[in-house]
Amino acid sequence: MSSAVISGRVSADLSTKLDRLAERLDRSRAWIVAKAVEHYVESELELQDSLDEAERQIDRGEVFTQDEMDAWVAGLKRRDTGA
Repeated sequence: MSSAVISGRVSADLSTKLDRLAERLDRSRAWIVAKAVEHYVESELELQDSLDEAERQIDRGEVFTQDEMDAWVAGLKRRDTGA
């Protein structure tokens, strides 16, 4: 796998915490930062994809009004209580 070098600034406090974590995990700072960025990017892409899909659903009219949702929730409550 090829890699690219990036740089960024963090607070001195975060840098100290990063060093502590690297020592505890017996990993390099670079490894920890790469994992953190990987997790963040994947999470953000998933969120953005979800928001894009929600926008497409809205554009297609696949939405419920507040009254429809209230009625649905009320139906769930009645079902749970046996009423």
